[in-house]
Amino acid sequence: MKEKEPIIKLVDLSFAYPYRDYVFNKLNFNFYQGDRIGLLGPNGSGKTTLFQLIMGLLKPNGGKIEIFGKKRRTENDFIEVREKIGLLFQDPDDQLFSPTVAEDIAFGPLNLRKSNQETKKILKDTLELLGLSNFEDRITYNLSYGEKRLVSMATVWAMQPKILLLDEPVTWLDEKTIAKMIQILNNNPYLSYIIISHDKKFLKETTNCIYLMDNGKINKI
Repeated sequence: MKEKEPIIKLVDLSFAYPYRDYVFNKLNFNFYQGDRIGLLGPNGSGKTTLFQLIMGLLKPNGGKIEIFGKKRRTENDFIEVREKIGLLFQDPDDQLFSPTVAEDIAFGPLNLRKSNQETKKILKDTLELLGLSNFEDRITYNLSYGEKRLVSMATVWAMQPKILLLDEPVTWLDEKTIAKMIQILNNNPYLSYIIISHDKKFLKETTNCIYLMDNGKINKI
């Protein structure tokens, strides 16, 4: 990949939900290696929809999606995308589906064909990093919202993605845990990510630039 080639390139992207106006109409957006972008915008402006389009969870009505230098159209085209880009869903209950914390976190590495031994180490390291040691056998369903939020982050982190798409990662987290999240992101200088958040202070401490999404457009603040 050329140094200045975008990792994610959206060209004239258009999308509308059935029987509704367009969320995006010919949206253009480039994301490069090393970018750390914060994304603000009113509810319903399309921030979460943007992430779902990038991951192939929604299909555009028009335009092009290019990721890692390749056009992405079909379900098969997005397999590589989902292996290399980690998406943190806004609602942790959409992310967690296994009975225990350990099973949820291990699912990603095993799906990426990591060995059992490699997966055990990734599990241990990820739990320690996020302050979740001794959570392995906890029942996911019984966790508090804040704990689910952290475990959701752990499932994404365990896949060791090249890019993170984080949708409201600090909602309902206490100040100590938010500080921990900031530390984790800032201590990994090679990470590239886009963070959707209404917490402007969090975005200022974790991103290099902040964009506003409104009326189907993305503009730098």
